[in-house]
Amino acid sequence: MSTDRPSPAALAAMPTAEFAFPGPLRDRLVAAILDGAKTSTTGLLLDYELEGEPLPTVGERSVVVDSAGLPVAVIETTEVRVLPLSQVDLQHAVDEGEGDRTVAEWRATHEEFWHGTEMREAIGDPDFTVDDATEAVLQHFRLVADLRVD
Repeated sequence: MSTDRPSPAALAAMPTAEFAFPGPLRDRLVAAILDGAKTSTTGLLLDYELEGEPLPTVGERSVVVDSAGLPVAVIETTEVRVLPLSQVDLQHAVDEGEGDRTVAEWRATHEEFWHGTEMREAIGDPDFTVDDATEAVLQHFRLVADLRVD
């Protein structure tokens, strides 16, 4: 990880990376990023489409925010794959840093999130569900800067 803190102008120019919704899950994910355990994440392609957001690109840097919306880190995307959920591999699941030891465990925890009230409200479909064919965006990244350090 670089010890160089980006300038305020550079930070302002970067897209924001929000992991989960504000609250305990986001706090755990951000802590895992900061301690190096989390180096990948998974989003639904549908969510990017509904938000009108471009997919992450290799080399892109983003500012990670905590539950209070404060910048806490800068990450750099190192790989992006779009795959159906049935093709998510064990290495990606482990790299998410959430303690999953099998793809089945990873899938169960992610389905719980994607089928949760907050996600269904964000998508605008109270009956939304994922299946093996649901397209996912698998992103690997590296921690570039811990913004909590003075």
